[in-house]
Amino acid sequence: MFGIDPKIIVVVVFILVYLYLIFIEKYKGLVAWIGVAILFFGGIINFGSILKAIEWNVLGIFVGTLFIAELFIYSKVPELFSNQLVKRSKTVGTAILWVCVMASFISAFIENVATVLIVSPIAIELAKKLKTSPVPFIIGIAISSNLQGTATLIGDPPSMILAGYENMSFNDFFFFKGKPGIFFAVQMGALVSFLVLYYIFRKYKQEVVPLKRVKVISWIPTYMLLVMIFGLAISPIWDPNFSYLGGAICLFIGVSGWVVHFFLNRQNGKKILRRMDYDTVIFLAAIFVLVYILEHISIIEDIKNFIIGLTGGHKYAAFVLIIPFSVLFSAFICNIPYVTAMIPVVHRLGVQLDDSPYFFVFGLLIGACLGGNITPIGASANIVGAGLLKKIGYPIRFIEFVRIGLPFTIAATVAGSLFLLIFWG
Repeated sequence: MFGIDPKIIVVVVFILVYLYLIFIEKYKGLVAWIGVAILFFGGIINFGSILKAIEWNVLGIFVGTLFIAELFIYSKVPELFSNQLVKRSKTVGTAILWVCVMASFISAFIENVATVLIVSPIAIELAKKLKTSPVPFIIGIAISSNLQGTATLIGDPPSMILAGYENMSFNDFFFFKGKPGIFFAVQMGALVSFLVLYYIFRKYKQEVVPLKRVKVISWIPTYMLLVMIFGLAISPIWDPNFSYLGGAICLFIGVSGWVVHFFLNRQNGKKILRRMDYDTVIFLAAIFVLVYILEHISIIEDIKNFIIGLTGGHKYAAFVLIIPFSVLFSAFICNIPYVTAMIPVVHRLGVQLDDSPYFFVFGLLIGACLGGNITPIGASANIVGAGLLKKIGYPIRFIEFVRIGLPFTIAATVAGSLFLLIFWG
């Protein structure tokens, strides 16, 4: 293209797309595909390679779980469970802590933004009855959701991206290569970080006030979610390379559930379609293509060699560099393109320094996914939580979020990293 080195063109396009993502949130999918189009018309990638680069299985899982999440919210089952936890708590501080634990559990199986939308009304109602600010409660829910989204294949897009690149099944997040998987690293982080939340919420010693009664609309979405998890758990029998079946299962269950729901409740069925996160689906597809290009013109190899030079080729020095850098980067930038771009880098790094990539790729995921908990703009769940607070007259201050998010993140990241050092280092 114009006699310019293709590497320079790709790097410039990728940086421009990234800068747009940093400063402007809207139309991220469209802008990412404009970047792909520039490289396509510049002759750097062809149409066949674009189709090959997209992780269709990952996109199928993501879209399917979006449908399930919307139906799960509508069912009011998670709201019922949260209410029961609140009712059985002795103090408000304990109640909110349990609600955060509940949010954390749900987000291991449902996308984080959906989890915040499911659980936040409970905390807001409790705060209203106590005539206190709901800000710390909603922050706790948002960061708890982000934490467990890393634990399973279907919890968060970065986990799906990891699974797609490393051919990891749903079960591999629990036990992998004969060792405890990333799920248990996250649980170690959760155990320590919830002690931080307990310390923060300990001052709310008021007795729990009765909340409005929740009536479950339908238990069917809960059964669908369980069937989907079971399907993902047994799918490696027929699809050991994680190439198609997981996405097919999630898409079939999610879309089928929506079709049935649409015929029973057309108005809400249309609302679900309008609320679907199409932009992220389009964005994910484009990012897969951009990173595929980075990898196939050796830029990924160049970055890997730079890290090796920076750390002197020392395995633990590289690990220590990756985690805090990922935490810091993800505190301000969307972690999806970062994780997508860096997984090939740390995979190659791990193979060269340790004969195995998993110590590094798991560390990358821990750092990138938990780093978003530091600031109100570090993760979509945080942005949604801040939006909910602003809507009810409690605009959140940046430093107010950091006071809770930073110690929570440090505790979770250090504990999770130590787990990886013990079992995978």
